[in-house]
Parts: sequence; C-alpha cells; structure tokens
Amino acid sequence: MSSVWSRPAPQRRPALTREAIVAAAIVIADAEGLGAVSIRRVATELGARAMTLYSYIERKEDLLDLMADEVAAEVLIDEPLPEDWRAAILTIARREREVVRRHPWRVDLVAQRVSVGPNGLRHVEQSLAALDGLEVDQLTKWRILATVDDYSLGYIIRESLERAAPRTMGVNDAERAAIAEPYIGELVASGAFPRLAPLIEGGVAGADDTYERGLNWLLDGIEGDLPGR
Repeated sequence: MSSVWSRPAPQRRPALTREAIVAAAIVIADAEGLGAVSIRRVATELGARAMTLYSYIERKEDLLDLMADEVAAEVLIDEPLPEDWRAAILTIARREREVVRRHPWRVDLVAQRVSVGPNGLRHVEQSLAALDGLEVDQLTKWRILATVDDYSLGYIIRESLERAAPRTMGVNDAERAAIAEPYIGELVASGAFPRLAPLIEGGVAGADDTYERGLNWLLDGIEGDLPGR
C-alpha cells in the first residue's frame, strides 16, 4: 500500500448550484423527454446524492418551474423590436416555435400549469411591447396576444407530436405512411371521398409551408377588425 503522501489528492466535485441542476435537467429532457426528469436522475447525472439536491430544490414541481423559466429566456428577442406590430408579432412567434423545436418537452408542461417565472413575465412584457404601435385599449391587446398564442400553441403541439412520432411509436414518417397508404388508397379509389381524393393524390404541402401562412391569415383578420379599418 502506498503512502498517503504519494497518492494524488481526489478531485473535488464542483459545488452544486441551482443553475447547474436546472441545466442538467434540461439536457435530460431534451434527450429523453420530460418523463425522464426526476430529482434522483438529475442527481445521478451530476454525481451527487438526491438528498443533496433537495437542499437546492424542494420538489420536482419546482424543478419543472425553473426549467420552464430558463427556457423562456430563449424566447426573448434582442431589442429593439420591429416598429411594425405585425412584424414584431411574427418575429416573436417564430422564436417561440424555434425554442419548442429545441425543447419539445415544453409542450408537455402546458398541461401541467407550470408557474410563470421572471423570464416568462419578460416574454409577456415584450409581446405587449410588440403592440405599442397599435392605438387600441389594453384588453384588445391582450386578446390579440391570446389569439396568436392559441393559434401558435395548437400548431406547435401538432408539429411536436409529429416530430416525436419516431421516438414514441418506433416508426418514422416514411414507415408510418407505408403502413397507412394501402388502406387509404382503397378508400379513395372507392369514390366515397371526392373532395379528399385530389388532396391525397396530388399531395399537400408539409407543416413548414403552412405555419406562417396561417399566422398571416390570422393577423389579416385581426388587422381588418381593428378600429378605423
């Protein structure tokens, strides 16, 4: 046995921080989904004991809140925003979609009623700032944001589910289509779906072609309904 003086000193694990815990949890969620996140799992990734993490974060719900707010910071746009309200709203909406593509588990948090933190509030404040050029009351501005959010959230949820299908269902888009196409082809050939048949036979543009078109249609309707229009 060697002398204690001749053995190298053990490497000291860096001190844990709440920021490091949240960052590790986000990495796990990005790779494996929100269901893989737990205090114990994060502790394992950080080489710590689960009880140690509870000194920084009392419960899993708090961890989810912190994760959501950390990612909300990525939604913030560098200012100044575009002066035109429509351009500003489109810029923010595009960023929200990009962030969900990086962190698809954000969709799962919507149903869990995660508390809004400081970054989330900054996002709301910035979204309201995008409408500064509109001469409408505060309630109308809030309704505009809610309408845009409802459209974007519905689209993003559908898109996220489609992108997650290979992992959750074990098949990719091409394999899934190959399974469904013969049956759908039979139904279309029967003549029972005369309006649907041309769409299926000719193909329909993918999701990437419809998001901004639909959002612009929505904004057209909002703009047309504004006072003085």
